[in-house]
Amino acid sequence: MLQAEGFTVSLKQEINDQVKQAMKGGEKARLKVLRMLTAAIKQKEVDERVELDDAQVLAIIDKQVKQRRESIEQYTAGGRADLAAAEQAEIDILSEFLPEPLGDDELAAMIDQAITESGASSMADMGKVMGQLKPKVQGRADMKKVSAAVRAKLG
Repeated sequence: MLQAEGFTVSLKQEINDQVKQAMKGGEKARLKVLRMLTAAIKQKEVDERVELDDAQVLAIIDKQVKQRRESIEQYTAGGRADLAAAEQAEIDILSEFLPEPLGDDELAAMIDQAITESGASSMADMGKVMGQLKPKVQGRADMKKVSAAVRAKLG
């Protein structure tokens, strides 16, 4: 959420403002990515008949980034560096709306805290730990890496 002159702007409003700026600036690639993002947000709102808050919008952005990372892996494995670069460019645009990424030390501390608070002692408790971590690290860390780190600590 951004603040300006005594009022806050929702993440969704900021994205809409960026769409308008991209249109005015003739930034076709950026506009395409932002329109896909607004479409995903609207689709979720229509499907669930709700107005999304910033946390829910962050989850959508995070999902979009994750999809593109998976595409990059596939394109790289297939020798299509051009397509991988295009996906990376889209990630760069989407990442502008994500909060500052967590550092490794900060993430490790959060994982240790979640394990302690949940009383987790084995892999059977992984769901409890991930349930506590997800809302805190959403959009700030790759959930695949978080899951691997939790698995390593519990295993």
